[in-house]
Amino acid sequence: MGANCLNPDRYFDPDPSVRRIARALYDETRGLPIVSPHGHVDPRILAENAPFPEPASLIVQPDHYILRLLYANGVPLEALLKADPRRVWQVFAEHYYLFRGTPSGAWLEYELSDVFGIRDSLSGETAPRIYDEIVEKLAAAEFRPRALFERFNIEVLATTDAATDTLEHHRAIRESSWKGRVVPTFRPDALFKISSPEFDALGARDYASFVRALAERRAYFKQLGATATDHGVLEPYTTLLPEEEAERLFQRARQSTATQEDERRFTAHLLMEMARMSLADGLVMQIHPGVFRDHNTDVFKRFGPHMGGDIPVATEFTRNLRPLLNAYGNDPRLTLVLFTLDESTYSRELAPLAGHYPAVRLGPPWWFHDSMEGMRRFREQTTETASIYKTAGFNDDTRAFCSIPARHDLARRMDANYLGGLVARHVIDESDARRMARALAYELVKTTYRLER
Repeated sequence: MGANCLNPDRYFDPDPSVRRIARALYDETRGLPIVSPHGHVDPRILAENAPFPEPASLIVQPDHYILRLLYANGVPLEALLKADPRRVWQVFAEHYYLFRGTPSGAWLEYELSDVFGIRDSLSGETAPRIYDEIVEKLAAAEFRPRALFERFNIEVLATTDAATDTLEHHRAIRESSWKGRVVPTFRPDALFKISSPEFDALGARDYASFVRALAERRAYFKQLGATATDHGVLEPYTTLLPEEEAERLFQRARQSTATQEDERRFTAHLLMEMARMSLADGLVMQIHPGVFRDHNTDVFKRFGPHMGGDIPVATEFTRNLRPLLNAYGNDPRLTLVLFTLDESTYSRELAPLAGHYPAVRLGPPWWFHDSMEGMRRFREQTTETASIYKTAGFNDDTRAFCSIPARHDLARRMDANYLGGLVARHVIDESDARRMARALAYELVKTTYRLER
């Protein structure tokens, strides 16, 4: 694996009849603007527009895909997060072989080659020279965050922000003379965790006031450009509680006596409330279920969340979402984007749900599955039932700013290859494939997330 070996036909099918069509479709979509509707880039980067200091903090440390695989292979997290940056880079380079055949490897090759123009393969031997080359480039004006944003051809970038965030960096971006479009996303997960000692009631003394406070926070986010909410839950369980039970659970939360089961039911009820609010304010609702977060207790205690100890669990959608979909899934005002880390649900549950309820869209393969084969499996298992037009395009879901174009490039290649296979088998013709490729790369994400403006 080496950044100097990028083949223009990489990831395309070796069958020449498929590869020819895939190459043509990719050539038509590769230059389309990037719409990134769900990610985790820190807005401070673009608000301050300060030079990136060096490659370890830019490429290695914010990318939990990289950290997870290095840790799994015996590299202590202290050596990646607390060491001198040059030493972090050296350790990363010495273990670069671990990423062969992985999506991280594909993204890293693109970053090194296309973003930084590195022609040598990264290894322990070449690490110091490549480190110095990247440091020199980062000092130049064309490698400032806003300049890279423009060079990456990003049309809009959505961050993910706690519901209580002041959004000061978003305000700073909007008040600056820069024209880049960066918008927040409303993420209220912490406010649902009523069994936590740190539960924040938003100053409310009763449940009704709490719901009003949530609506006010949503309005504030929307004022600063938000078009979506995001909900990370263990299970997509929804139920509408009687008003007196919702009040009782809220008071238990205020008194720090709420149990895990209380929290499960309160979260299920609040998801219903969030869908109801979306009818009024138009915010697209995203649900990211099926992650056992912070599975590695020791790593969580020492390094906090997002350090690779999050593991997928089996997820059930059909019964869990029925109350929400029966209440709101037929209403054209709601857009509900569903993600999963449980691939077994693609053809059994998600495609049929999207193939029936007008409100439902399928989010792209996420996290452990936004890979070459993961994307292919997703298309094969959902298209025949739901069609590509009930999917939400692509999102990069990244904290690593310079990996954004790499991730979109891989997705566009894989979709071009999938459509090329359909053309080669005469399921669709080339004109159909061209329209579908453009929809997958650009149009579907704009319409799904209401980013047409």
